[in-house]
Amino acid sequence: MPVLPGTKHILLADDDKDDILIFGQILDELPLSTHLVTVSNGEQLMQLLNKQEPLPDILFLDLNMPRKNGVECLLEIKRTEKLKMLPVIFFSTSYEPETVNLFYKKGAQYYIRKPNSFEGFSKIIHQALTLTAQTDISQPSRDKFVLS
Repeated sequence: MPVLPGTKHILLADDDKDDILIFGQILDELPLSTHLVTVSNGEQLMQLLNKQEPLPDILFLDLNMPRKNGVECLLEIKRTEKLKMLPVIFFSTSYEPETVNLFYKKGAQYYIRKPNSFEGFSKIIHQALTLTAQTDISQPSRDKFVLS
């Protein structure tokens, strides 16, 4: 199926099948044209990113994945010339300030703590996509890094 011009290309790296399903449903309901590709572990993610042209518009990255976790992937992305400008949004069910600070220092775009409700998850994904659609996608100040 061809992808329409103006479509937001989204890559989701998450090993939780339910979260992947919910994420896809959210994208289907948003007033945006999106194309979603998913991978279930960090090794798949890095293999895809290193061979994919063009790169996705945004990467949603789960912290806890098999084979290579989200932190390892972020570090590899940010030290790879081809990938370092890719907007990375971490999302996780946990919130540990030290870990969130590490993500910020290592160049992630935003951090999302996964909400418990579909509506909350939908709202936060829409907010993240709206923020990253702006022409200046530089990292926000630390006080605006966590989306909730």
